[in-house]
Amino acid sequence: MTTVPFLNLRDAYLELKSEIDAAVARVTDSGWFLMGEELSAFEHEFASYTGTQHCIGVGNGLDALRICLTAKGIGPGDEVIVPSNTYIATWLAVSQVGATLVPVEPDERTYNIDPYKIEAAITPRTKAMIPVHLYGQPADMDPIMLIAQQHNLFVLEDAAQAQGAKYRGRPVGGLGDAAAWSFYPGKNLGAFGDGGAITTNDHQLAERLRLLRNYGSAVKYVHEIQGGNSRLDELQAAVLRVKLRHLDDWNRRRQQIAQRYLGELQDVGLGLPFVPDDIESVWHLFVVRSGDRDTLQARLAASKVQTLIHYPTPPHLQGAYRELCWERGRFPIAERIHDEVLSLPIGPQLGSNQVQAVIDATRQSSSKLIQV
Repeated sequence: MTTVPFLNLRDAYLELKSEIDAAVARVTDSGWFLMGEELSAFEHEFASYTGTQHCIGVGNGLDALRICLTAKGIGPGDEVIVPSNTYIATWLAVSQVGATLVPVEPDERTYNIDPYKIEAAITPRTKAMIPVHLYGQPADMDPIMLIAQQHNLFVLEDAAQAQGAKYRGRPVGGLGDAAAWSFYPGKNLGAFGDGGAITTNDHQLAERLRLLRNYGSAVKYVHEIQGGNSRLDELQAAVLRVKLRHLDDWNRRRQQIAQRYLGELQDVGLGLPFVPDDIESVWHLFVVRSGDRDTLQARLAASKVQTLIHYPTPPHLQGAYRELCWERGRFPIAERIHDEVLSLPIGPQLGSNQVQAVIDATRQSSSKLIQV
């Protein structure tokens, strides 16, 4: 029985080996490893891809979120609305600038923040919102932006999982005031290590972001503000330039796999993903739900199908936020989602026979499970 990996990064490299090796050699031959031509070229190309005017490469996705909040002067005494259902990085960025987290529950169909629950969470101290395009599916941005305009709020898209996704025909990354990206290796657009970026159409914000990522300096040894050190290096930028050229094709492969799963798993009693008609998901993850998730995962593992849980514990129940005293039951929708979700393999290097193996194993493993 052949093992179906959850994600095969080696095969992703081998598919583009000649292009990636040439790009890496170009950087090593140049002898220039930070803040050079590769970064400038990638920033221009990724801004164009996302339909934005500015891209600022940074060290990772968490830094991208945090630096954006810092650039907007958000800190102690301010409140930031975040999804209760997200990866903890969204929350950590708010905590790291000293602002107060205000979680809002998701729409249980899409797993993204429910825009119709946001207004009740706004207070005079609210300064920003961070909608997350979770699992590669855009949040419902039009009503979110309308609320933001009515209350003069900064909107920062957390687009870490959504490279190439579209909302009503528009690419994510330019739907809010700024967007934070992660290029962690497992992302749809992944580097060979950590990496991140920020996109925006706000020229003044972009200039401040560039200072903040590089010691507050635009000219060497001249420091205009108290910045930090979070720079996307030349090797990562070069690799990302190669992968960006293939991103749409790889996303299409994910979409084709997702359509097979949706078509062939609809009658097995699992909760399947819901995608609104005006949304183009890039399927960073294909997430099913089961009231007996752990049994399903164990059965799939016995069938040599690797799965992951995204994520087993919601942020408010993590030890990192123990001091907030949010016990189980505080955000019941997020808790229910985290108790039931399981991610099936959906990487673009997954072969047709492997996809069929996942389908067959899932159908067989779903027998007599508790339905959702």
